[in-house]
Amino acid sequence: MVQIREVVKQAIAAGYLSLEAEHEMQQIFSSAKCDLEDLNAFMSLQLAAMAGRVRQESLESIKMSNFHEKN
Repeated sequence: MVQIREVVKQAIAAGYLSLEAEHEMQQIFSSAKCDLEDLNAFMSLQLAAMAGRVRQESLESIKMSNFHEKN
């Protein structure tokens, strides 16, 4: 199984977190197969997203659906 830190590394490098990668991280967290390094990596991803260095596909799709509902 892929480790969260690997998914995070790819997302930060690409500047984009896909729905697939987000789902993959949810699966890893739900299986409780993560360690402190994974949690630290996840926190780094959250900080990068909050700083605008990583875009999240899930948030972009929500924003787009809200935009289309208003127009």
